[in-house]
Amino acid sequence: MTAVLIAALVLLGLGLLADLVFGVGRAWARPLPYLLGAAASVLLTVVGSAGVAGTPIRLSLDAFLGFGSADLTVDRLSALFLVISFAVAVPVSLACAAWAVRPHRVRARGLGCAYALTLLSVAVVLTADHVFVFLFAWECLTVAFYLITAHRRGSTATPAIVTVVLGKASGASLLVGMLLLAGQTGSFSLPGFAALPHTAVRDAAYSLLVLGFAVKIGLVPVHVWMPRGYRAAPGPLRAVMAGVAVNVGFYGLWRTLALLHQPPPWLAVVVLLLGGATALLGIAHATVQTDLAEVVAYSSVENAGLISVGYAVAMIGATTGKPPLIAVGLLAATLQTIAHALAKSLLFVATAGIEDATGTTELDELRGVGHRLRFSGTGLALGALTLAGLPLTAGFVSEWFLLEALMQQFRLGALGYTLPLAVTGALVALTAGFAAVAFVRIVGLTVLGPRGPRDETHARGSGPLGALGIVLLSLGCTGAATVAPLQVELIAAGLSPAVPATVTRGALKESWVLQPVFPGFSALSPSWLTIVLPALFAAAGLLCLFFGRRRVFAVRRVPAWRSATGGVEGENQYKPFAFANPTRKVLANVLLTRAELRTVERRSGGRDDDPRPDASGAHLGYTSDVVEAVERFLYRPLQRPLRTAVRAAKRLQNGRLDAYVSYLLIAFVAVLALVLVLT
Repeated sequence: MTAVLIAALVLLGLGLLADLVFGVGRAWARPLPYLLGAAASVLLTVVGSAGVAGTPIRLSLDAFLGFGSADLTVDRLSALFLVISFAVAVPVSLACAAWAVRPHRVRARGLGCAYALTLLSVAVVLTADHVFVFLFAWECLTVAFYLITAHRRGSTATPAIVTVVLGKASGASLLVGMLLLAGQTGSFSLPGFAALPHTAVRDAAYSLLVLGFAVKIGLVPVHVWMPRGYRAAPGPLRAVMAGVAVNVGFYGLWRTLALLHQPPPWLAVVVLLLGGATALLGIAHATVQTDLAEVVAYSSVENAGLISVGYAVAMIGATTGKPPLIAVGLLAATLQTIAHALAKSLLFVATAGIEDATGTTELDELRGVGHRLRFSGTGLALGALTLAGLPLTAGFVSEWFLLEALMQQFRLGALGYTLPLAVTGALVALTAGFAAVAFVRIVGLTVLGPRGPRDETHARGSGPLGALGIVLLSLGCTGAATVAPLQVELIAAGLSPAVPATVTRGALKESWVLQPVFPGFSALSPSWLTIVLPALFAAAGLLCLFFGRRRVFAVRRVPAWRSATGGVEGENQYKPFAFANPTRKVLANVLLTRAELRTVERRSGGRDDDPRPDASGAHLGYTSDVVEAVERFLYRPLQRPLRTAVRAAKRLQNGRLDAYVSYLLIAFVAVLALVLVLT
């Protein structure tokens, strides 16, 4: 399997070079990086499958690096995330290849290179067992994100800068945390950190590592890069970022727990509460956004919160010494990670197809896209239903496990744990409700609604490769629920470095019946639901056919309901913006909703043909928008002191060699003093 791993890395390297050498000038070369990436993803999925099964895989890097022993090692945990990430990367890469040859796509040199660099960085992060190899790949991933989000330079400059700044902050946090651990162990080997005793330095390093990985997954308050970055990325490359690359953040959290085990108790509670707040804030903004790409991007913030809640439950289990609680928390979080990777990739791939065909992602202009873009519309609907957590989808199983994990709070005696778990449970339940509202809007109005103004399309669907990618991702969203017990077996083996597989397999009550690890609490059989629910619908149809006779096939035609007003056509129909208005009102304190009702005179903006002017002969205009509270109250106040600090730092760069030598001397003395204090 080592040869297969080498072949995959070589293919990704060739994809990177292909874009640099051939660029976008030759039509045959445009999809080449993505096709090579698809082939490499297949090989990495095979490597991951073998690793989960227990096959030892190790690629030595000693001949290429000059700082001691360093390997790319595939253990069961890294193998699990190789399967999750690169099984999704295969259909996403096919969709990228189809998108690359479309006439209306963004033809920026370097996108194929950034795509290949992203996959290569993900593969190295997931397999690195040396601190500097891990951090080097992590920084390469930050560079790749910048290249993807900055493809249009002017219009995407700010999102790209926000993305790279927070990416560098993430890397800095990981660097300091890992150096603290290396200073305690005397080794840069990641597995060596497992032998550390429970000390204040270890707790500080634990917190820094969690902070660094939290930035990558988009946990509040360091989530602001995610909606901007995903929105700025072109086409299905958003799916590469959201469905593939972001998994390295979750892997880092899982690996930290597997290596360092018991976290500081306060850290587990903080992650738990931040996860619940992140989920609610993300879905609240997703519900009211007017742009399809921003809806999907903010739902990524929501999913990051849900996954973090499951991870925090596992942290509490590690703190209290309860392996079953660790197992149910990590199992719920991993199932949610799988559902997120599949559904988010599907949504972004479908969004790319719709954007290419219609030239917009504005929801009010995309009504009824499912009628004319069948593959993209179906993918959009299935992805939305999965993230809404409806039965027969992967999201239903993962959210059930997450809620069941939170319900185990009664097994903990300390109020410091039970109260935060209860509060977070309420936040997650509220999040699930608003998720249904958010994605009903997508399915009901954007996919199945009346046709909007953008009836003419620029392209004919997604092409064969794009359609194949959508079909594979759709099958993943629905098939994952059907084979959920097999998923549990796979996850149990993959999580064995963090919790014994025998404990996690307690989630299998019977061959096809699941339970939340703790026996006798509750049970669910998603595989049985896959059989029963369609059978019930079929039985209901047969009964209607039998008793209704000919009337079953009779078509009754009546005027469609449009916002309770007859004769409303065109732009005055009920729109996604109006559908989200109750959410703006209900969550006004969370979204900081701003609304303005003003009078518009006929001569200055009213329409003479409006049959319903108000009594004074004027027209009323209404506007409403929401505010990103974290950005407004946390980051904007920091702008002025940061600019002041930057100007002060610029004075240090005076071009004098003696000054630079003095800086080095001061830094050297400071490091020596720090070492003396720590030792």
